[in-house]
Amino acid sequence: MAPSVRLQEMIRAIRSARTQAEERAVIQRECAAIRAQFRQTDTEGRFHNLAKLLYVHMLGYPAHFGQMECVHMIASSRYSEKRIGYLGAMMLLDEKQDASLLITNSIKNDLSHGSQHVQSLALCTLACMGSAEMCRDLAPEIEQLLRSSSSYIRKKAALCAVHIVRKIPDMGEMFTPVAGSLLSERNHGVLHSAIVLITELCDRSPDTLEQFRKAVPQLVQIMKDLVTSGYSPEHNIAGISDPFLQIRILRLLRILGRNNDAASDLMNDLLAQVYYYYYYYYYYYWSG
Repeated sequence: MAPSVRLQEMIRAIRSARTQAEERAVIQRECAAIRAQFRQTDTEGRFHNLAKLLYVHMLGYPAHFGQMECVHMIASSRYSEKRIGYLGAMMLLDEKQDASLLITNSIKNDLSHGSQHVQSLALCTLACMGSAEMCRDLAPEIEQLLRSSSSYIRKKAALCAVHIVRKIPDMGEMFTPVAGSLLSERNHGVLHSAIVLITELCDRSPDTLEQFRKAVPQLVQIMKDLVTSGYSPEHNIAGISDPFLQIRILRLLRILGRNNDAASDLMNDLLAQVYYYYYYYYYYYWSG
């Protein structure tokens, strides 16, 4: 059995193939070497072998035999191995495969890890391929992380909560109180994620929709601050302050104001102000 080459060498060999048959031969040879090394107890080459296997997967070739290796890498105590293991899980696993259930305990442990980077890996993986069973088991940890002192983790946890609500709509009640508290966030990333979560909650529960109609004045104020704020290099895009957050707020206001005169009246002045602001902005922009 020929030894497996480094990732850069494998990429060069694949790119230098003149025909599809030559490319398949290179990949088959490398996959055979990777399989052989996976059977060995030596763990030093696991990181590089899994990285090469993910590249093979991105080219469209079978790489399912690396699923268990992802499970082993996620359980590692080394961050570099965890990172490639979680990346492999997001690419090679899905909720229909039994191997995905094996990482539930590892994700649970990493959600309470002392490093926010490890927590982030676990949150991203759960949000990407978490099954209904995994979401139900890990929902309490996600609700707790929504109250984290780190804005980076709160943002990731809010997006993970969106996935859980989509998988199990009944779990929305768990996230409703903390989602409302996130509207007072100053960090735009956390606020954006909170708006996405609240929109999902309102779409799926009439009771939650009625509850968040009380937050219309707060949403209107946030939108006014965005429209009238001065130049901010951190959030400015083509002269507009965080247009992505503005769009999310407008979509949520549309849901909250539908068939409700009181909520609609509260946002009328704002919508008129937004309309005239952008009308004149684009008029002067396109006129030169």
